[in-house]
Amino acid sequence: MNRLHVLAAATTAVLLAGCGAGNDVPPPEYGANPTLPEPSRGLLPSMVIAEPGEWGDRRPVVPDGYRITAIATDLQIPRQTLVLPNGDIIVAEGRGGAAPKLKPKDIIAGPIKAAGNTSVKSGNRLTLLRDADGDGTYELQSVFADNLDAPYGLAFVDGSLYVANQGELVRFDYREGQTQASGEPESITLLPSEINHHWTKAMTASPDGRFLYVGIGSNSNITERGMTAEVDRALVWQIDRGTGMHKPYATGLRNPTALAFLPGTDQLWAVVNERDELGPNLVPDYLTSVREGGFYGWPYSYWGQNVDTRVMPQDPQKVASAIAPDYALGSHVAALGLDFSVPAMGAQFADGAFVGEHGSWNRAEPVGYKVVFVPFRNGRPAGDPIDFVSGFNVDGTTYGRPVGVTVDPRGALIVADDLSNTVWRVTPETPVAAPAEPLPGDATDAAATPADGEVPAEAPADAAPEGGAA
Repeated sequence: MNRLHVLAAATTAVLLAGCGAGNDVPPPEYGANPTLPEPSRGLLPSMVIAEPGEWGDRRPVVPDGYRITAIATDLQIPRQTLVLPNGDIIVAEGRGGAAPKLKPKDIIAGPIKAAGNTSVKSGNRLTLLRDADGDGTYELQSVFADNLDAPYGLAFVDGSLYVANQGELVRFDYREGQTQASGEPESITLLPSEINHHWTKAMTASPDGRFLYVGIGSNSNITERGMTAEVDRALVWQIDRGTGMHKPYATGLRNPTALAFLPGTDQLWAVVNERDELGPNLVPDYLTSVREGGFYGWPYSYWGQNVDTRVMPQDPQKVASAIAPDYALGSHVAALGLDFSVPAMGAQFADGAFVGEHGSWNRAEPVGYKVVFVPFRNGRPAGDPIDFVSGFNVDGTTYGRPVGVTVDPRGALIVADDLSNTVWRVTPETPVAAPAEPLPGDATDAAATPADGEVPAEAPADAAPEGGAA
């Protein structure tokens, strides 16, 4: 990024902020019952560029007793990751979206947002990382599949790797030990991709493996393109893995960017990015359980029955049915990652959800830019979020932006950083003894014969302390 370009764009942002909602105030509280301020609208929202900087000798900050290591660098926009049964990691890389600009807002906001993103070309590929001896160093990095179309969501079921591209759900055959896909992917079903204002297609598999769930974001902030453009948008699809048949599972979710099932249950959870331009402290992005058939408000209302008066005509019946989310994460944090913890992550972080927050662009004071841990008790969020990986944004310089987070059952958190194009790994300094748990996917498939000419990877033991402290 040319520094003069950044400074010029930053100056523009400051001038535009004067037309917006005024100075930021402390964000609303977290949790089940956040205090919501009155909407505050101006000509344009406050906009502040996250000026990129190099990590150099710096590292993200993790809690005492943990260490963080970069296990892959120089990637091409890593978004989401998946831990395979043998411990290999699949990384989805790329950037999508082709929505035409909505004048004048997008013409002004576009360059400002772009200045805080990587300038690296979209990878449109899957990369495989392998730590064959379990020492915490991933010595193998290979392209598993390329020529994809902005891959994002990943799932592994019964010997198959599923990938949610921005416009299509596809399947790869997989045998343990493969470092490269053995053929072209099979199409399962097309995904809504016209306009594609929110292009990311989050995905997870049901515990029994029958269904895949795909999050599909809205085609606008608040229906600026009309409701016709929002058909099959702002919802979660349930897709039959065997047939490709699909149906809406839940609706009114503006941009469901990550999905996961609470371990030991059939309860789907999501993180959702809410609407903009109601002020710096509205509307909270959130973590919520997702009810089959549930409606979560977008576009007519937010956080339950709080009516958004910008939407015309209104729908009082829909507003009355709107479900309030379970847990507020704060406004404009841009939550893009979600996974549930395991005991191997340590006692303090054994029960709860990790959430990757990409960070704001539309507040004078930045928020997000970290991974938080939301404690759970009895299957529900319980308590304030705890910073687990931070230090991505310091004194006006942004070194990284977290996206996907994935828990390795052996005791590690994998974090995709799409600004520095790095994958980070966070582990307890002292490995935690934990009861044996099934690894992702079907255990019978983990014993499959490797592809011809390939050596099966050993399942890493509990990792020894890694090099590089926080």
